[in-house]
Amino acid sequence: VLYKENIGKATPTPVTPEMERVKRNQEIISSVLYKENVGKVTPTPVTPEMERVKRNQEIISSVLYKENVGQATPTPVTPEMERVKRNQEQISSVAYREGLGKATPSPVTPEMERVKRNQEQISSVLYKEHMAKGTPTPLTPEMERAKRNQENISSVLYSDSFRKQVQGKAAYVLDTPEMRRVRETQKHISTVKYHEDFEKSKGSFTPVVTDPITERVKKNMQDFSDISYRGIQRRVVEMERKRVDQDQENLTG
Repeated sequence: VLYKENIGKATPTPVTPEMERVKRNQEIISSVLYKENVGKVTPTPVTPEMERVKRNQEIISSVLYKENVGQATPTPVTPEMERVKRNQEQISSVAYREGLGKATPSPVTPEMERVKRNQEQISSVLYKEHMAKGTPTPLTPEMERAKRNQENISSVLYSDSFRKQVQGKAAYVLDTPEMRRVRETQKHISTVKYHEDFEKSKGSFTPVVTDPITERVKKNMQDFSDISYRGIQRRVVEMERKRVDQDQENLTG
């Protein structure tokens, strides 16, 4: 606030293509001067031994960092904390927009597009000119073996760290009345949404194309059903006939 109070009022000036050109030229000149002041160096190839030492240093740094970290008490994220966080985000967004001044948008003209493309081409040419020639090194079987060994070691270390730190531990969350109320409300909303979707889709059907294979399967199933039904019906008729004959024998006997 004090900084903004001490700043007087200014008149914004549009960024013209000429100003863009001068800015880019200054950047190119600064880059050229920087590269001229840099001396010549001899590139050294990255050997498997250097890669191994680098990874060992990273593992040692990670272990030392975890040893220096003290024990902390985890605090649950309550709905009140979530509400305060959202309010702070909204306040920050409003304050940011209030602090922005008014600007005049300038259209991107064809001349600006042409200058931009020319600068990109010049930058690409200058970049390729300053690139030194490198000697490609073949990927030998020894390098492949060292790479696979390092991947296996990294996997083992990661698995051990996961088992020690994460596996078997659960995150405890307090079951407050507010969380229970939110959970019940979500259940009601889901139930209402389900019934609403069901009512909308009720009575509708999905048309299915009838192909010869479907017709053949349908006819076979109908034949099986007819055969099964006729077999049961024949058995019922025979049992009924036997019962009638037995009743007649009992009457005559």
